[in-house]
Amino acid sequence: MSEERLFTFRNRWFATSVLGTIGIAAISAVIGFVWLPSVQRDASFTGIWNAICSAAGAPRNWFAGESTVEPKKKLTAVEVTPQLLVNATSNSIGRGATLALRCTMCHGERGMSEANSPNLAGQYASVIYKQLIDFQTGARNNAVMSPMSVNLSDQDMRDLAAYYANLPRPPAQRKVSDALAPTIVSHGAPMRNIAPCAACHGGIDNKAGSPWIDGLPAAYTKAQLIAFANGTRTNDINEVMRNVARNMTPEEIDAAANYYARELNR
Repeated sequence: MSEERLFTFRNRWFATSVLGTIGIAAISAVIGFVWLPSVQRDASFTGIWNAICSAAGAPRNWFAGESTVEPKKKLTAVEVTPQLLVNATSNSIGRGATLALRCTMCHGERGMSEANSPNLAGQYASVIYKQLIDFQTGARNNAVMSPMSVNLSDQDMRDLAAYYANLPRPPAQRKVSDALAPTIVSHGAPMRNIAPCAACHGGIDNKAGSPWIDGLPAAYTKAQLIAFANGTRTNDINEVMRNVARNMTPEEIDAAANYYARELNR
């Protein structure tokens, strides 16, 4: 048996293995850290150094000559808790009633819409407050509501939310029995990661920040679900509604919208 040491570069098999491994690692590094990132068109991959940093997972503000990249869409910054706006004062409700005079054309004199606008009577104060802030900051956009909210102060929005939440919620005069609720409402679609609508919006439970949607116009509910599904509305917390809506079928969207619209006989 040869006494020549195995792990020496004089052993051509060892030398070939080591050099081959180094060569494969170098080629992989060039492909993974340089070539693949460089063919991406995102701004964060512009330049070799930025491409390497991005592929390595380095924070974007480490990139040479690049500031922190803002998200393309503004997201909600409102922190919703069960305690938010639960103890409204009579003064706040009164101020809200005065401010709400400008809202009657779309939302009705007592918070019940005669158009395809949402009913606000009895709506949770935290929901109204959050949506007003989102309209004001651009996290949610609407041709009517965005301009209306621009000049509202934080106290104005709290007062409006208190007023509408204090209005009596119309009693449900059900045209559709709970037993006949669409499957998407009562059971969801677990295999598609869709929770029952009733788990967040009442019926089974209510999640803080989720609106009371009984009696909303079908056209409004359908439009919001479609907007969540296609990403034109992005102010839901943790993308909950976007993840649900994009997995719903058009038939399920119609069924849910029609079911909740029939909850109140207006």
